[in-house]
Amino acid sequence: QVQLVESGGGLVQAGGSLRLSCVASGRTFSIYAMGWFRQGPGKEREFVAALTWEPYTTYYGDSVKGRFTISGDHAENTIHLQMNSLKPEDTAIYYCARKRTATENFDSWGQGSQVTVSP
Repeated sequence: QVQLVESGGGLVQAGGSLRLSCVASGRTFSIYAMGWFRQGPGKEREFVAALTWEPYTTYYGDSVKGRFTISGDHAENTIHLQMNSLKPEDTAIYYCARKRTATENFDSWGQGSQVTVSP
């Protein structure tokens, strides 16, 4: 099993920035990709960003392109999400997730980190 632990959420005003981090532990050799999803109040879970380790490639959801940046350190099994130009609609619980292979879905999730953006 893989354990994922997020940190770094909080409250920020619109236009501000926050940085989320996620550390994976346990069976970390079984990680093909790591990513971020979010679920806002009354909304379905939404893909935010992801990266694959080999090759190192990043992916973004349309709503965050140009504002959010995902990065990671494979040796430390850690990923980060730098969130800039935050908007109230970015308010959500942000979840870190793991994907074992290229063909499988994300199947392990962290406990979530609350991000609240005030107008």
